[in-house]
Amino acid sequence: MLLKGINYWCFPGSFEDKVCPFDAIKMAKQTGYEALELCIGETGTQFGLDATEQKCKELVEAAGTEGIVLKTTASGLYWGRSMGDPDAGVRAQAKDDLKRMLQISSWLGCKVHLTIPAAVDVFFLPDRPTHDYGDCMKYAAEGIGELLPHAEACGVKMGIENVWNKMLITIGEMDSFISQFNSPFVGCLFDVGNVMPFGYPEMWIRNLKDKIVAIHFKDFRKSVGTAEGFVDLLEGDVNFPEVVKALNEIGFDGPVVAEMIPHYKLFPVARVENTSNAMDYILGRK
Repeated sequence: MLLKGINYWCFPGSFEDKVCPFDAIKMAKQTGYEALELCIGETGTQFGLDATEQKCKELVEAAGTEGIVLKTTASGLYWGRSMGDPDAGVRAQAKDDLKRMLQISSWLGCKVHLTIPAAVDVFFLPDRPTHDYGDCMKYAAEGIGELLPHAEACGVKMGIENVWNKMLITIGEMDSFISQFNSPFVGCLFDVGNVMPFGYPEMWIRNLKDKIVAIHFKDFRKSVGTAEGFVDLLEGDVNFPEVVKALNEIGFDGPVVAEMIPHYKLFPVARVENTSNAMDYILGRK
C-alpha cells in the first residue's frame, strides 16, 4: 500500500523557519498523513546543515511515537549553491552541502534525498545568472560521481528531481543521466506535476521503472502553462488513477509525498487538510 506523505514546506510558517521538525511530525499526524518528508535548511535554522546525530535520533523517536514514517528528505539549498555553478568554489561548497545532507538523511533512517545537481536557470530567481547547459550537465555528473561513494556508505539514494531547471526534461535525458552511474544509489525523485507542461507522468513512471526512487504529488493545469498553473490535487490535468496504476505496475512501495506550495493566503492549513482528503481519493481509500 502506498503511504500518504507530505513535505515539510507544506506547513504554514515553514518558509519563515517558524516550524520545528518535531511540530511538523505532530501536524502530519493530525492532518491524516502517514509519512513526512523533512527539509534540510541552512546552518542555524530549525533543521539545518548543523543538525546532529542526536537530534536526528530524537526525531526518529518522535516520529515513531506518532506513527509517522521518515523515508525521504529534501532541501532548497541547491538554488543558491549549485554543483553546476561555473565557479569552482561554489561547486565545492554545494558538494559539501550535499555530503552533509546525505549524512543527516542517513541518521534519520531515510533512504532517498532529493537532489538537484545543477540548473541552467531558476525561474523564480530572475537575478540569478544563466548557466551553460553543457557545463551544467558536465559538472552535475562530476559532482554526483564524486559523492556516490559517500551516498553508498550512508545508504541513501540521491533522487534526481525533475524540476524546471531547463535540463533533464525528457525521459531519455533523465534515463541517460542516471544510467551513466550504474548504481542503485542514483535514481529519479519524480514529481508528477512538474512534468505536465512537456510530458505525461504515467509514461515517465513506466519507462524509468526501477530508476524511480521517490515520488512527489502536485497537480498542474496545462491551459495556464506557467507557475500559476500549479493547483490543488484533482483540480489540474494529472491523470492520478493512471499514475497510481503505473506506480503499482513497477512495484513502487515508497510513500507518495505531496508538495503543495505556495501556501493559501488565508487559512493556509486548509491546503494541508484538503490535500490529505484528495490523496485519500487518489489512493483508493474513499
